[in-house]
Amino acid sequence: MGQNQVDASQMQGMDSGEKRLNELGYKQELRREMTLFKTLAISFSTMTLFTGITPLYGSSLAYGGPATLVWGWVVVSFFTWFVGLAMAEICSSFPTTGSLYFWAAHLAGPKWGPLASWCCAWLETIGLIAGIGTQAYAGSQTLQSIILLSTGTNKGGGYFAPKWLFLCMYIGLTLIWAFLNTFALEVIAFIDIISIWWQVVGGTIIVILLPLVALTTQSASYVFTNFDVAPELTGISSKPYAVILSFLVSQYSLYGYDAAAHLTEETRGADKNGPIAILTSIGIISVFGWAYILALTFSIQDFSYLYDPTNETAGAFVPAQILYDAFHGRYHSSTGAIILLCIIWGSFFFGGLSITTSAARVVYALSRDQGVPFSSVWRKIHPKHKVPSNAVWLCAAICILLGLPILKVNVVFVAITSICTIGWVGGYAVPIFARMVMPEKNFKAGPFYLGSFSRPICLVAFLWICYTCSVFLLPTFYPISWNTFNYAPVALSVGLGLIMLWWVLSARKWFKGPVRNIETDHSGKV
Repeated sequence: MGQNQVDASQMQGMDSGEKRLNELGYKQELRREMTLFKTLAISFSTMTLFTGITPLYGSSLAYGGPATLVWGWVVVSFFTWFVGLAMAEICSSFPTTGSLYFWAAHLAGPKWGPLASWCCAWLETIGLIAGIGTQAYAGSQTLQSIILLSTGTNKGGGYFAPKWLFLCMYIGLTLIWAFLNTFALEVIAFIDIISIWWQVVGGTIIVILLPLVALTTQSASYVFTNFDVAPELTGISSKPYAVILSFLVSQYSLYGYDAAAHLTEETRGADKNGPIAILTSIGIISVFGWAYILALTFSIQDFSYLYDPTNETAGAFVPAQILYDAFHGRYHSSTGAIILLCIIWGSFFFGGLSITTSAARVVYALSRDQGVPFSSVWRKIHPKHKVPSNAVWLCAAICILLGLPILKVNVVFVAITSICTIGWVGGYAVPIFARMVMPEKNFKAGPFYLGSFSRPICLVAFLWICYTCSVFLLPTFYPISWNTFNYAPVALSVGLGLIMLWWVLSARKWFKGPVRNIETDHSGKV
C-alpha cells in the first residue's frame, strides 16, 4: 500500500463530500470551508441578474419587439430547468472541483473517457475565460454610460469614452479580479456574499422603482403581445429568424449555475449542497430576470428614440437610455439613472470576480491532470492562501488578449459572447450525453437522484444545448460586412481545430483524463 492509501478508519467522521472525493481517487487539498449559502452566493453571482440581460437587451428588443423578448425568457427558463436538473444529479455523484470535465471522464467510461474529458475540459475553459471578457466588456460599457451621463450627456457635451480608454477599463477590471482572486478564499467568499445581497436588494429596487418613476408606462398588450421586426435597425425582416435571435439574451443569461460544482471540493456537504445551489440559482434568476425585463420594457418612453445615435446616451446602451428617460422625465435630472447604473455596474464587477474564480478552478483541475502545456506551473497552489494563483493570472492574461481587438473591431462583444456561450454551455453537453447513454447500473447515485426521469431529462437538456450552441453561430446583423460579421465560428473553428489536432497527434497517447492521487478500492461503479 502507498502512503496515500485511504482506509475505513480515516473515512469515518469525514465530511460526506470529502468521503465521496476520496472514493473517486482524490485527496482533499483545497480548504473545505464553504457553506451552502456561500456556495449559492458564488453560483448566483456567476449567473447574475443584470450582466446577461443588460448588454443584450437592446439588440434582442430590436429583433422582434417586446413580446418575443418577454416570452423568450419564459421559454428559455423552462428548458434551462432540464439542464439544471441533469447537472444537479451528476454533481451530487461527483463533488470534485474539475466538475464537468471530471464528470465526462467517469461517465463516458474507460474507452471514451479521455476524449470526452479532453473535449469537455477545453470547451469549458474557453467558455469561462471568454466569460471573464464578457463581464469586463459589459462592465466597461456601463461605466462608459455612467461617465457620459455624469459629465452632461451626449447632447450636453458629456464625455463619451473613446476606444482606447474603453480598452483600459476592460484591462483594469480584469486585473482587479485577478488581484482579488489571489487573496484568501474567505475574502472571495465574503465579497460574493455582498454580491448576492447587492443583486437581490439592487434588483428589487430597480424592478419596483423604475416603472414608478417613469412618467408613462407601456400597456400590458404592448409588452406581452407586440411583435414587430425592425429591419431598419438590424437588417433582418424574417419573422422566424427575428424570434430566434431575440431569444439570445435569455440563452446568454441563463447559464453559469455550474459555478457551484467548481467549488465542491471547498464546500461542506458538497454532494447535497452543490445540487441545491445549482437549482436555487436557476430559480432565483428565472424570477428576478423576468421581473427585470418587464420593468425595463414597461418603462420604455419612445421605442425608436432608444436607438437614435443623437440621444443622451449616444444610442450605445439601450437600458441606460430607458433609465435616463424615466428619471429625467420626472425629475429633470440624470442622477437617479446614474445611481441605478452604478448598481448594475456593481453586478458586472461581482460577476466577473466569480467567473474568474471558476475559470481558475477549471484550469487548476485540468493542469492537475497534465491537460495543458506547462501544467506544473498552473497547478501550483499558493502556499499561504491555498488558491490556484498561477491559474488565476493565466486566465486574466488570455482574457486581456481577447479584448485587444476592441481598438479596431466594432463587434467584439458579439464574438466574445458567442464564444463564451458555446464553450460554457457546450461543455455541459458532454457529461449530460454520457450520463444519458451509460448503463444505469454503472452510475453511483448521490443524495440527489432523478431515478427513471434521468434519461428523458438528459435528452431534453442535451437537445436544448445543441440548439443553443447552433444559434450563437448565426449572423446577428445584415447585410454582413467586416463590421457586422459574427467572428465566433471562425475563432472557435481555429481554436477547437488546433485542440483536436493536438489530441490526434499527441494528447491521445498520454492524456488519460482525471488523475487519481489516492490509491483506493473500487466497486466498479463510477
